[in-house]
Amino acid sequence: MNKGLYALAVGGFAIGMTEFSLMGVLPDLAKDLTIAIPKAAHLIAIYALGVVVGAPTLVFITGKYPAKRVLFWLMAIFVLFNTLFALAPSFFLMGLSRFAAGLPHGAFFGVGSVVAVRLAKKGKEAQAISIMFAGLTLANLVGVPLGTFIGHHFSWRYTYFLVSAMGALTLLSLWVLLPNLPNQSSQNLKEQLKYYTKGRAWLLVAVISVGTGGLFAWVSYIAPMTEKVSGLPSSRVPLIMFLVGLGMVVGNLLGGKLADTIAPIKAVMLSFLGMSVCLLIVHFMIHIESVAYVMAFVTGVIAFTSGAPIQMALIQDAKGAETFAAAAGQACFNLGNTLGAYLGGIPLMLGFAYNSPVLVGAGMAFLGVGLAYAFYRLKKKQLQP
Repeated sequence: MNKGLYALAVGGFAIGMTEFSLMGVLPDLAKDLTIAIPKAAHLIAIYALGVVVGAPTLVFITGKYPAKRVLFWLMAIFVLFNTLFALAPSFFLMGLSRFAAGLPHGAFFGVGSVVAVRLAKKGKEAQAISIMFAGLTLANLVGVPLGTFIGHHFSWRYTYFLVSAMGALTLLSLWVLLPNLPNQSSQNLKEQLKYYTKGRAWLLVAVISVGTGGLFAWVSYIAPMTEKVSGLPSSRVPLIMFLVGLGMVVGNLLGGKLADTIAPIKAVMLSFLGMSVCLLIVHFMIHIESVAYVMAFVTGVIAFTSGAPIQMALIQDAKGAETFAAAAGQACFNLGNTLGAYLGGIPLMLGFAYNSPVLVGAGMAFLGVGLAYAFYRLKKKQLQP
């Protein structure tokens, strides 16, 4: 395996830790600021909004520069604003720094996905992308439980100082391990935007934005659900997050192999359908302690089999605008983050129990299956002679 993929994986670890650690320390942050948990969860949506804004914008700004330089400066922005988030004294300043910390997220994974494909052996492209995303899933396995433990026992701010340190390690890894690849993009902004004049491009946007929302309706509220519905003590939350992370590691690698075996969009359909079933089981059975542990792992596996297939579906469909489409895919993924966290919070605000968000998530994942099938049929029809 090309050693440059390891540098991308380290970056994925740092980004995964900043995105998902907040979900583990959400009760601690809310307590520190003396605000309600649903209000604190707005920081999850604010970060995702930063990704949505930053992904296409930063790709356009940096499109003419070599990939290694672009990835390096994206990660420098990441380090700066995660440090400011850890130091911010008020919710308002936290929101600003959280938004800014999200700006490089989508662009990093967008550029990184195309770099991974260029570094991969033929027929192993999706698996190369899954190596980059393995960093993100390993963050859920190791970084998020560690960050949750630090947040529970010391301060959530220390968790985000650790995130910044991982960003600094990424800078070093990129500098040392990633080869200098020439810029292959010869298209200007207008030419790349032509991809989004196709109806199926917008259908793929809907597939990702809606379907992945099922994951975030579940994981955004997993800490309070574990404590208030499953009845587990707060000390067990890091273990639950560890099991989720372990499942995501396994699911991500399975998703890469699946997308190299069958059509990526078919892999996406299977993933979303499985996620919907898992979330229904969580909703109705999470009050059983043993189920809480088992489904944390199983749902993590199923939910993250969609990562590499989604990126490959975008790259294959957007010939000539691959980097832009891959970055926009991450924006859609985080739009799913925003929708899942927001829509999942509505039943909580109406007074329903903390397992109610996963019912919303099951519906979103199932709708994602239908949208993915519609994309598959439309593309097949348009490509017929």
